[in-house]
This record gives sequence, structure tokens and C-alpha cells, in this order.
Amino acid sequence: MTRSEALSILLIEDDDVAAEAVVRSLEKAGLTIPVIWAEDGLKALEMLRVTQMGQAAPRPRVILLDLNMPRMNGFEFLQALRADPKLSDEVVFVLTTSDDESDRTRAYHENIAGYMVKSAVGPQFSKLVALLQSYQCAVKLP
Repeated sequence: MTRSEALSILLIEDDDVAAEAVVRSLEKAGLTIPVIWAEDGLKALEMLRVTQMGQAAPRPRVILLDLNMPRMNGFEFLQALRADPKLSDEVVFVLTTSDDESDRTRAYHENIAGYMVKSAVGPQFSKLVALLQSYQCAVKLP
């Protein structure tokens, strides 16, 4: 990716410790990907809908989405995102504590790019960092 196509991340996570761990892991790996944090789905939608004011991660971007959040959970967020013609093409990876097969199936039905269980991504989110490094180099985003 060229500098103008540099990847950014919108992290939707209600747990500030988990959010900080993701940011620290990216920094520790030397990834200079800007991360914007929204504490729930409602805040994230609000941010995405006013991106021209610079409040959300600029495109191209990847969304990292927790499923279990207050106010608007991850599934409700995905439904609203996919129903919005201006946001329906967003690239979303689920990053959650739920290893439930029905949650995975339901999330994939909303056209997510991948489903990661927090406990399986390794120490300091090492597998997430490796995925984002590869993704940034190999994939062209809308």
C-alpha cells in the first residue's frame, strides 16, 4: 500500500483493557496503523457516519468488532452496517471472547472477513498483529 492507502483500524470494544492491549500489541510490533476506538456499536456507527469530520478511522480501514457490548452489541452493529448503503462494504473482523459456533455462523452470515477468539490469538494478540501486517501488504480495500 502506498502512504495514501495506509490502513487504519476502527476498534469497537467495550473493555478498555482489551482495547489498550490491541493498541499496545500493534505498537510493539512496529505497526504504525492508526487505531480509533469506539466503546460500543452505537458510537462506532455515529463515528462512521461522520467520517468526513475526521472522527473515524479514514479509509481504507478494517473494523475490529467485539460482539458482547452494552447499548448496541456486535450483531446489531453488523445488521445496521450492512443495511447502510454507504457502509455496507466495510471490512469487519470479529474479535471476541465467544467461541460459540452459533455466534460464528451468525457473524459470517453478516459477511465478516474473519472471526477471532481473543483467547486464541496468542500472547499480546500476536496472531492478530500478524494478520493485520499481512492484510495491509496484500489486500486492496474499498
